[in-house]
Amino acid sequence: MTGDGRWCVVTGGRGFAARHLVEMLIKYGMFSVRIADLPSKIDLEPHEENGLLGEALRSSRADYVSADLRHKAQVLKALEGVEVVFHMAAPNSSINNFQLHHSVNVLGTKNVIEACIQLKVKRLIYTSSPSVVFDGVHGIFNGNESLPYPANHNDSYSATKAEGEELVMKSNGIDGLLTCCIRPSSIFGPGDRLLVPSLVAAARAGKSKFIIGDGNNVYDFTYVENVAHAHICAERALSSGGEVAEKAAGQAYFITNMEPIKFWEFVSRILEGLGYQRPKIKIPAVVIMPIAHLVEWTYRLLGPYGMKVPQLTPSRVRLLSCSRSFDCSKAKDRIGYTPIFSLEDGLQKTIESFSHLRAESQPKREGPSKASIYLGRGRVADTLLWKNKRQTLTVLLALITIYYNFIASGATIITAVSKLLLLSLFFLFIHGSLPNRILGYSVEKIPASKFHLSEEKSRNTVMLMVSSWNGGVNAVKSLCKGEDWILFLKVVFSLLLLSFLGAVSFQTIFVIGLPLAFIAFFVYEKKEQEIDSFILEAFSMGCKLKSGISRKIVASKKYD
Repeated sequence: MTGDGRWCVVTGGRGFAARHLVEMLIKYGMFSVRIADLPSKIDLEPHEENGLLGEALRSSRADYVSADLRHKAQVLKALEGVEVVFHMAAPNSSINNFQLHHSVNVLGTKNVIEACIQLKVKRLIYTSSPSVVFDGVHGIFNGNESLPYPANHNDSYSATKAEGEELVMKSNGIDGLLTCCIRPSSIFGPGDRLLVPSLVAAARAGKSKFIIGDGNNVYDFTYVENVAHAHICAERALSSGGEVAEKAAGQAYFITNMEPIKFWEFVSRILEGLGYQRPKIKIPAVVIMPIAHLVEWTYRLLGPYGMKVPQLTPSRVRLLSCSRSFDCSKAKDRIGYTPIFSLEDGLQKTIESFSHLRAESQPKREGPSKASIYLGRGRVADTLLWKNKRQTLTVLLALITIYYNFIASGATIITAVSKLLLLSLFFLFIHGSLPNRILGYSVEKIPASKFHLSEEKSRNTVMLMVSSWNGGVNAVKSLCKGEDWILFLKVVFSLLLLSFLGAVSFQTIFVIGLPLAFIAFFVYEKKEQEIDSFILEAFSMGCKLKSGISRKIVASKKYD
């Protein structure tokens, strides 16, 4: 069966679910498929190039058009000559940006509807969302299509999706156009760029141990092939004519796998399937919500300067802690939808498709850790990193002894150092007077060379002091010119840090500093990759923030 010159268009055709719909349409040969999306050209992945899509593009059974739905002329060009429109385009739901969502989900959808009417398109299937009936506060249990739109939605994405959905349903019947809306719940499957990658990223960063809420919230997940199948079911129902089309048109339909499951059980199945531990620690949503608000506020402030879209937002917390399950009876009755893949099959296919993200696929460190390198790879490194536990415990015991005998007494630094030197003197004198053997055990003498500073070491020490002095003089000379603001800020920060440390008592440094050194280096060695990536991300964000502020300052000066 071939399309025989009949064309359909899939807006947002390079999106996650849209790719699967395009492949299914090509496979069934119902239509020739036009893929419409924002990029100027289509870039195929290797499996697409060698698969159905690549073959269809080469044989002209599929084509690609670049289109921004916010521009009516581009929409008209994309829809020209098509019989059916699958309107799946939408911005990233994680970005809570009302202006962006409204421009695409409402104004863009309005352009699509007007183009359909103007070009005499026969059928329009709109990809909506179950979130159009979710207020972010009250859970939904086996909800059906009689649920009204809430007064306040969970986020701008949901609110604008509801507006777009209303426009599509109201346009049904205008100049022969038949429309309906599909509400797929929590899509997952191969090619997902949000759910599974974010779960794995959290697991590798050690953040997947936590359950937000009580962990009992129930969800309806939908395998992506079932979502594509639902769209085709809707098109077939609308094209059937008669009573079937009349019943199907102008309606919205919840689409799920019809197998509700606890949200955190589903997450655990994905993580365990990829070799990571399932989350176990429960955190009440009311505890995490203030942090989410702070993260969202920070993103609004720093987003224009390159900060990545955060995963921890208030709307996301509400989604993770509330129940959301839906009844598909209406879809089954009016458009003939039933899942073609079970939840278990979908999970297995999803896990297999992300084999490159398995825990054992993480690159393993070769050679010494950075913490060991920073500490010189010697006895200090072995002690602080607990490589030689006997040595570490000996050092800890010695430090505790020094603390209680010389520091806890409240002595000044000079007094403490004097006592320590006195103790060392007694030890060396007594040790030196001991015979070479005592009770059959040999006593190893400390050679005088241990205390001798070679000429080379003396020279290196002096050269280091001279180099440091000259560096300081050059810095002062540069500061005197009043031009190097970066150097000025570095010096100010260094002096402030020095003044802060100078105000800290020796006892405080000993009690806090030394234990912190033992813990910090040990933790850094164990979590080196996660800490380094966090520091790099923070540094990158700081650089982007700095460059953004600089550009704004330069621009303001130009206008002045």
